[in-house]
Amino acid sequence: MITPGYVGIDISKQFLDLFDDSLGTAERCPNTPQAIAGLVARWHTRDLFVLFEATGAYDRNLRQALAAAGIRFSAVNPARARDFARATGRLAKTDSLDARMLAAMARALQPQPQAPHLPERETLARLNRRRDQLVDCRKRERTRREAETDTDLLVDLDLHIAFLDARIAAVEARIRALLNTPALATPLRLLRSIPGVGPVAAAVLLARMPELGTTTPKAAAALAGLAPFNVDSGTFRGKRSIRGGRNRVRQALYMAAVTASRCHPRFKNAYQALRAAGKPPKLALVAIARRIVVTANALLRDNVTFQT
Repeated sequence: MITPGYVGIDISKQFLDLFDDSLGTAERCPNTPQAIAGLVARWHTRDLFVLFEATGAYDRNLRQALAAAGIRFSAVNPARARDFARATGRLAKTDSLDARMLAAMARALQPQPQAPHLPERETLARLNRRRDQLVDCRKRERTRREAETDTDLLVDLDLHIAFLDARIAAVEARIRALLNTPALATPLRLLRSIPGVGPVAAAVLLARMPELGTTTPKAAAALAGLAPFNVDSGTFRGKRSIRGGRNRVRQALYMAAVTASRCHPRFKNAYQALRAAGKPPKLALVAIARRIVVTANALLRDNVTFQT
């Protein structure tokens, strides 16, 4: 039996620091498409698993090259990687040490390979992130306008807000066009069939939860930051609470829950039952949001629309 090799990669804007545990070698190469293509060409004939920390835009070229070459890989949460380093006594932190630690983590934990992202979903994620940035900027400018009394500054704020309105509209037009492509049109239709899930929430789920439809209900809730975790020890029973997960996804699902709990009988009855049992309003809405993400996962898995 041939044992697969494990490669850990620490990613920065300019460099990739690598450690190949089967060869015991470390190296550094530029974080450019040309250099990455050379690495992948060397690895193409080997049975390798590559582990690196999720770093947003900086790992995009690496992910695309590995997926195109059919090399198994996974991106790990940086906080989880740091916890593994502390648990194994690796307290020092440098780029080369992090690469070695990631290779050891891959061998010890053997994470599941990550499915390649569709190009349309990657583009949607970038556009969705840009829309959120612009909306947040506009919100801050509107807050400043409410507190401003200087006429010249009010004019300047109005001009900037109008500019932001136009840019948000332009990004939203690109998002709508992308959602109409064959790769995204069907999952969008399935998600929009869920009560409370509007165009923004559906776009957020498609952009920031590519795992939907391929994971378990509990994992989907955890990824969205809507799974309650136990805090028990001995005879002590702590309060269950949600934590972690993807904040923007949780926000979108919470707003969807607010709408669904008001307009759809099934979710409205569930919300009222929780309130009648003494649950606070926010906790009841989080429970509805969890139902929505579990429903979304099932619909995409089975390729069916929501049934009333």
